Amino acid sequence: MPDAAAFVGIDVSKAQLDVAVSSSAEATSFANSEAGIAGLLEWVAAVAPTLVVMEATGGFEVPVAAALAAAGRAVVIANPRQVRDFAKATGQLAKTDEIDARILALFAERVRPPVRPLPDEEARALDAVIGRRRQIIEMIVAEKNRLGFALPPVQKGIKKHIHWLERQLSDVDHDLDELIRHSPVWRAKNDLLRDVPGVGPNLARTLIAELPELGHLSHKQIAALVGVAPFSRDSGLMKGKRMVWGGRASVRSALYLGIWSASKWNPVIRVFYQRLLANGKRPKVAQVACMRKMLTILNAMLRDGREWDPSIPLNQLRLQHSC
Repeated sequence: MPDAAAFVGIDVSKAQLDVAVSSSAEATSFANSEAGIAGLLEWVAAVAPTLVVMEATGGFEVPVAAALAAAGRAVVIANPRQVRDFAKATGQLAKTDEIDARILALFAERVRPPVRPLPDEEARALDAVIGRRRQIIEMIVAEKNRLGFALPPVQKGIKKHIHWLERQLSDVDHDLDELIRHSPVWRAKNDLLRDVPGVGPNLARTLIAELPELGHLSHKQIAALVGVAPFSRDSGLMKGKRMVWGGRASVRSALYLGIWSASKWNPVIRVFYQRLLANGKRPKVAQVACMRKMLTILNAMLRDGREWDPSIPLNQLRLQHSC
């Protein structure tokens, strides 16, 4: 069996778990069921890997990751695009379940992605409800777009469906409020976030459910995690524009909508936004910079349990983190 320096990759599908070890040609598979996960835990215990990596697969990976984390294993749920780019960089263009498991094991060994705490059952429930809310909104938008081109015989049915979806959206919002209200930790976070001008209920819910790292990372790390940190694109004499890349799109979208309000009603963000425009920055560039500044403020507030105070300079909040 491999020693403690082994790294395990698990390719997760609805029915099967394909497993590979970086330091061995061995590969195996288990059913994605309670019995299969129990067998996987025994196998992993014998291997004793340093790190286990799997891709996000729309929720099929959650029971496996939770079981491994409960057994004390270091688990990372990686971004599929990042793993696929890694596979292409190694020259691996073929794609099968076993190959994907081996690539994940190699990715774990070479990249060593940081291990972060997995969300608990309550957080996953909140995330699922927020995901459903996003789906309902997308369906409402799609139906309203269809209504604009629909002929009279079908307009009545579309309007009825829109009305039904809007009632569903109201029910989901009520469920979200109930979930937050019944959790003392979430309620405290929600109260702190909602106190900031520009942070509405949807942004607060999204940050609580989909960005549990908020308040636990540095301002640079949290900005990169969300995807609002600009990255350099320089090579030789060529100096490219710095651009944001990657990150959590759902969090970024909610934050972007919040900035529209914050740029008018939040005294700190409004002054910052107007100064950027006066210095010649394009509106979209200024908005992304405001998103990053807002995220830094919220991160510091949750980290310190501090209420919203526009009089505290941002650099003071950062210094407190380094002390």
